[in-house]
Amino acid sequence: MIRVLLADDQPLMRGGFRALIDAEDDMTVVAEAADGPAAVELALAHRPEVALIDVEMPGGDGIEAVRAVAERRELAGLRVVMLTNYSFDSYVFDALRAGAAGYLVKDTEPGELLRCVRAAAAGETLLSPAIASKLVAEYVAHPPARLAGRVEGLTERESEIVALVARGLSNGEIAERLYISPATAKTHVHRAMMKLAVRDRAGLVVFAYESGLVQPKGAE
Repeated sequence: MIRVLLADDQPLMRGGFRALIDAEDDMTVVAEAADGPAAVELALAHRPEVALIDVEMPGGDGIEAVRAVAERRELAGLRVVMLTNYSFDSYVFDALRAGAAGYLVKDTEPGELLRCVRAAAAGETLLSPAIASKLVAEYVAHPPARLAGRVEGLTERESEIVALVARGLSNGEIAERLYISPATAKTHVHRAMMKLAVRDRAGLVVFAYESGLVQPKGAE
């Protein structure tokens, strides 16, 4: 059973998410919060596996909540999915750097949101298609400084796998692409995270683009 925490300042929005999630056999809502600080406190009390947190909330926004979660050792297993009203905004970069496991627009199809919860619980990263495409476009328009030194710390296989993670492939898809076992793919992903000091796959995605390991289409 996937335990989910909801954080949104709109009770009606939280109610809709709760009804959707509680209708599933493999997940349940364990707590609701109206702002970021309350979300962190409830996460400590209820220990959910996944938190759906609104980016903008009065009294403490979602980005600060993600950072607070990342700082708490007790919440190391919590995966945070950010929710926004817009298809793309400046918070996307901050959210992924802070450790968010996903970033979805609130008008996402119900099935896609449930898939994201399950993917987050399984350690995957998921972005709304509209957000993913605009994230890449932003990197094309404003290429960030390269981090070549950190890339050199990866083995050739690890660099290859980080690049595939950045392209959105799961461990199973990476294994199929490289003719290795899913367990081996998972091990390489974990080692890359450790070497790069990133919390999860979202961190690998950000690193891959910022380092130049992956070039967005249109910049290649």
